[in-house]
Amino acid sequence: MEALKVDNVCKTYQEFVLDHISFSIPGGAIMGFIGKNGAGKSTTIKNLLGINKKDSGTVTVFGEVFTGKENRIKEKLGVVLDETFFAPGVNAVQIEKALRIIYQNWNSRVFYDYLSMFRLDLKKNIKDYSKGMKMKLSIAAALSHDARLLILDEVTSGLDPIVRNEVLDLLLEFIQDEKRSILISSHILSDLEKICDYITYIDNGKIIFSENKDELLESYCLVKGSIQQIRKLAPDMVLGVSENAFGAQALVCADGVPDGMIVEPVTIEEMMLLWKKERK
Repeated sequence: MEALKVDNVCKTYQEFVLDHISFSIPGGAIMGFIGKNGAGKSTTIKNLLGINKKDSGTVTVFGEVFTGKENRIKEKLGVVLDETFFAPGVNAVQIEKALRIIYQNWNSRVFYDYLSMFRLDLKKNIKDYSKGMKMKLSIAAALSHDARLLILDEVTSGLDPIVRNEVLDLLLEFIQDEKRSILISSHILSDLEKICDYITYIDNGKIIFSENKDELLESYCLVKGSIQQIRKLAPDMVLGVSENAFGAQALVCADGVPDGMIVEPVTIEEMMLLWKKERK
């Protein structure tokens, strides 16, 4: 069963449009949600969760349509957004007491174990937390009520490299039973490349691709050479080009690369930067 299915979600704002957003996440999988600043990642997530009301389209979570069943389905969701919704004048102990009432499957011991692991001061008010500390608190809350689907927006933002790796390990551990899944957006694309099974790329409110990560990386490669060499490549095999004073590189289909060219594997970050970047 698909953990999350998004079907033709649309939302029109004054200066931005989410245009028929569609993708799905299988059970037991992690999907990375990538795109430039302002591409629509956070806006999409807020529309999926009902924080913003979509104009049209359907969101299905573990086979249930989200609209009309929000309270029940939210029991299955662990959500971390790029801005905390905890009141600034309370501390972690007070937050735990509130969440214990909200979630039927709340586990206080698990929550406090995470706070200890993250070395968070239980009595310090949230307003005195750094951005990274607030993110750690949100992660602890999301993982402490037996959620089946995590929806994470810039969850590693503001974390130092050691804690980031700890969080990535937690996420991999979360899906080990193959019944739970994760949608995670991040600007740290190397993190997503480490842990994700699928990658969905959004640009200007439209989904550019939503593919299995390994198949995606096998389907494309980087070709490097002189500007003249790159410009001679067949246009139908080139997805994007970058040129500078020292030469050029192109994102191309892996099949049919001419002999004599320098060919290298492509990363998700390079793919996003080069996709549909036109020749000068």
